[in-house]
Amino acid sequence: MTATLYRDTAVADGTGPDLELHRSLVVSDHRITWIGPVGDEPELPRDAEVVDASGCTAVPGLVDSHSHLTLPGGAHWIDRGFDAPERLVEVAEDNARLMRAAGVRWARDVGSPRGVDPLDGVDRALALGVRDRWRGHRQYPYVRAAGTWVSRTGSLPGGLAVEVDDAEGLLSAVLGQLEDGADFVKLYLDGPDREAAPFNSGEVASAVEAAHARGAKVTAHSSTLAGARVGVEAGVDSLEHGFELDGDVAATMAEQGTALVSTLAVFESWASFGSTTDLERFASPEGRRRIAERRERAHESVGIAARAGVLIATGTDFGGGSLRANQLAWEIECLVSAGLEPWQALAAATRNGGALLGEAEAGVLREGGPADLVLVHGDPLSDPSSMWRVWMVP
Repeated sequence: MTATLYRDTAVADGTGPDLELHRSLVVSDHRITWIGPVGDEPELPRDAEVVDASGCTAVPGLVDSHSHLTLPGGAHWIDRGFDAPERLVEVAEDNARLMRAAGVRWARDVGSPRGVDPLDGVDRALALGVRDRWRGHRQYPYVRAAGTWVSRTGSLPGGLAVEVDDAEGLLSAVLGQLEDGADFVKLYLDGPDREAAPFNSGEVASAVEAAHARGAKVTAHSSTLAGARVGVEAGVDSLEHGFELDGDVAATMAEQGTALVSTLAVFESWASFGSTTDLERFASPEGRRRIAERRERAHESVGIAARAGVLIATGTDFGGGSLRANQLAWEIECLVSAGLEPWQALAAATRNGGALLGEAEAGVLREGGPADLVLVHGDPLSDPSSMWRVWMVP
């Protein structure tokens, strides 16, 4: 394949606060073969393509660590979860186009409706079939998928998740997800009572141990402190959202390596047009006050986790909330608003996501690595909004 020289770009790779200026990158066979100063480029074939990348910054391909590929997003996302499988598989194709255009090269799907896949006739979480069909095709993101949500009966609208009533059912559901081909397992640790998790730490720990014995990780949806405590005490590998953390929970997370996957931009989207569950109630003055309070608490939780040394990855929650598949830049901006340095926020959307997935080539820029780079206009290390200004995704 013809080599391509991306000449005279800046580079920001999420490893520190300093922008590398006047760099060039050579790409061949979808791999980065050289990175170095302008003027020192290696001799290239006569037919090599030269891209003038001056005025741009090259960043690693983004990792959306919290996505729902088969759902379109928007305020009525739960309703859309009951659409026909044929429609939901089409939605995934739409989301793939949006993600690629925004520079998202990896997607971690953390919950997909179950149904008979119209393309292979298999009854399973639809994202698993999507993952398999997209594999090896560069126009699609690389995918790791959890299957469908596992929750206690009554925690989510009936029929959307795999619902269980006791510890035995929880263990069976976790193993069932892995037998279906899930890469990891997603537990739902919010319940009808905000002050109590729907499972205790012993029940969750048994499920985590069983998944780990199969070589799989477990993540837990938790927007409450009660759910976070149970998940962390049980040894889950990551918490999704983590809107209510305290110092003790964060310290344990850091000690045992439990990551936080933040989704702060959901609060910005709610403030725009209401809650994902009750537009009228959250559009009221009282509803907006409650959103503001939850937003402030969620921002504080990210700060607590960061100071404790917790690995922070980030995602949009598109499909499972109001955001859309091309809005990961919004999350980066929110992390900076929560107190992270811009380079740390970029790391959360790139290399930290790769670390969470256990994928050494995800979210990094290096010689010999994949040519999963994104060219944006501006300096994301001083202006996070530049991540909206994607020019090219090779």
